[in-house]
Amino acid sequence: MILGEISASEQVGFPLLTVLLLLPALGALAVRLIRNGHLAYQVGLWIAVIELALTGVLLLLFVPDVPDMQFVERGPSIPALGLGYVVGIDGLSVLFLPITALLGLLVIGYAEKTATGDLSGYVSAMLAFEATMIGAFISIDLLLFWLVFVLEMIPSYVLITRWGTGPLQREAGRHYVMAMSVGAVLMLGGILTLAWNHATFGDAPRGPSFDLLELLTVPVPLAVQTVAFFALFFGFAIKAPVFPFHTWLPKALEHGPIVGASVFLVGIKLGTYGFIRFVIPLLPEASREWFWLMAAFGGAGIVYGALIALAQTDLRRMLAFASLSHMGVVMLGLFSLNFAGLQGGLLQMINLGITGAGLFFLASFLHIRIGRPDLQQMGGLSHHVPALTALFLLITISGIGLPGTNGFNGEHLVVLGGLEVHWLIALVAGLGTFLTAAYMLRYFQRAFMGPANPSLRDIPDLRAREIAIAVPLIVLILWIGLYTTPFVRTIGGSLRALEQRIERGSFVGTPADAVMTLQPEAPP
Repeated sequence: MILGEISASEQVGFPLLTVLLLLPALGALAVRLIRNGHLAYQVGLWIAVIELALTGVLLLLFVPDVPDMQFVERGPSIPALGLGYVVGIDGLSVLFLPITALLGLLVIGYAEKTATGDLSGYVSAMLAFEATMIGAFISIDLLLFWLVFVLEMIPSYVLITRWGTGPLQREAGRHYVMAMSVGAVLMLGGILTLAWNHATFGDAPRGPSFDLLELLTVPVPLAVQTVAFFALFFGFAIKAPVFPFHTWLPKALEHGPIVGASVFLVGIKLGTYGFIRFVIPLLPEASREWFWLMAAFGGAGIVYGALIALAQTDLRRMLAFASLSHMGVVMLGLFSLNFAGLQGGLLQMINLGITGAGLFFLASFLHIRIGRPDLQQMGGLSHHVPALTALFLLITISGIGLPGTNGFNGEHLVVLGGLEVHWLIALVAGLGTFLTAAYMLRYFQRAFMGPANPSLRDIPDLRAREIAIAVPLIVLILWIGLYTTPFVRTIGGSLRALEQRIERGSFVGTPADAVMTLQPEAPP
């Protein structure tokens, strides 16, 4: 399987992806040097605005419905060691860039309300975190991806330990770094296995390579695939997280920064993104061989996460276990290994970034007004904050996946993809929707309905800045829900390429058989 390349010079005339990477990275350094907190905030906000605008340009210039890697940039390299700077995007990654930039802008825009103490440090850490996310989504070199994966731990640890909440924020930060470090070591083992296979398979003289496009042209024996598959799986499963590798998640989201958790939700998507970007295309036979185990992990995560969420009274802790449950749905979609499942899984990753961010913003809105958003001190909020109530209800039904919202199409496709494999997979995916409705509507009913709590009588409704944060999220929820076509078309070409890769495998008999040129399908 050979994917074509469209260089950045052909599409835009300058290294746009590198600019997207360096702008927040250098911005983080510049903001940290500014002693005036308000000025640092303004500079950081403008950097985030420019970053979002550039991702918009990228999206406009992106050629949809083709499998080619686009905006490709190749920098200095050391061929003997397989080292190089290679970045590019395709339908699997392009939508994550504007979402990451948008959430970064919204979090920084709300920083004056949520960042206590060192405002410039907070904005700097958020920009650094955003830079690592952008770097991960544009990397098509496995070692470069691993490097930014490791670097992401630094701003994450700083954000959790310095701007987290509660007495366990430092413990949560340490737990996060320990878990990610274990995952990084396992991931590196899988990456080195693939590079070694590239250098040693067959008679052709080749050195090691970490370039995804080169690795796709070299067959990987099933035994080697199995070793690399489990090393990469466990590394990405910790990041996702997939049940039962989730123990760091509740602490990080409950005790992390109040609103920064919205961007963390994009960060944890790197786990499931790693499956669809690297694991499934590079290791298709192993993915088919072990799909049942992946489905078992996903199904267990759906049920376990939802049942634990149902027992929570604190909103942030409930959302942590809800994220675990939804990661299970994504796993079922991706490892259905058919077009509908892959499409549904990828859409759900995007949708959950939007909906999850909205829910964590709501948690921060409530935290500022009443402190910890626990059901034991809430009730009847609809009498006092009707606009906040309406916003919470809209994002809740988005999370449930009601028709007309962004969650519906993704969940529907996951169920269809599961049904092609086994009815039990579809049943468990559908059960996830039912359980999501149970814990989300339970929280909404107890927090916002019922008798008014007199002690909450004077809390303010949504302010102008909070409405400004809510509007783009509402637009995305309704846009994807009511008119999914442009999003589906954007990811379609890459998903068809991936489906063919799964069907044909990494090789058929001889190394020469592994090299298959994929042409885009003619439109119907």
